[in-house]
Amino acid sequence: MFAWAGSVCFVASLGYFLFTYATRFGIVTPGPLRAGAVAWDVALFSAFAMHHSVFAREPVRRWVTRACPTLERSVYVWVASVLLILVCWLWQPVAGVVWDIDGSGAWMLRILQLAGIALSVYSAVLIDIWELAGTRQLDSTPNAPLRNSPLPTPNSQGLGVGPVGSGEFSTRGPYGWVRHPIYLGWFLLVFSVGTMTMTRLVFGAVSCVYVLIAIPFEERSLRKTTGGAYERYVRRVRWRLLPRVY
Repeated sequence: MFAWAGSVCFVASLGYFLFTYATRFGIVTPGPLRAGAVAWDVALFSAFAMHHSVFAREPVRRWVTRACPTLERSVYVWVASVLLILVCWLWQPVAGVVWDIDGSGAWMLRILQLAGIALSVYSAVLIDIWELAGTRQLDSTPNAPLRNSPLPTPNSQGLGVGPVGSGEFSTRGPYGWVRHPIYLGWFLLVFSVGTMTMTRLVFGAVSCVYVLIAIPFEERSLRKTTGGAYERYVRRVRWRLLPRVY
């Protein structure tokens, strides 16, 4: 019950974020730019990011596993989901608007945003949607040896896996284009908007800066823990986030 309730909370938190980003974050706030609001928002997301980083550390994961042998992933899902809801709920509006595009331009941006959502969801499904939701650990059947998960998770590299027992990363679908397609979808989601308010910009910029900082650390961890499989994957898929750019 704890694990399945956590998976419901996980989906609800993502839905609440999408709703908040589309509605409240899109309201243009009048008045001067207040540094206090920006500082508060940066601190809020930093707390969320710190939780992400702490749970990614092996000593912490081993401690949670000892305390909850079959619910380590579910504990993370619960905490991450509640924190995401709190971040969206407590996010302070920031005065100003960066751009306001209407007409065909707005439709093009909306299509890009939907493409970003579809890319993130499809990439997550290729990994294992039940693992992301925290219910896979309830299954006693051994899983693929290389499981990796997207934002927000302890390991957010968002890499595919090969057939069970193969010990290799897959290049199926978007994992054959870039090594972090879920992150690419996130960038499209937060920046492809017709009205870029300062509220949205602060959220998008802070979250994407964290992604760019996290990628090298996660890849370094994979190089140490996958017995050369990740190095072989890097040779097959050169680009981290955007083909021919990064």
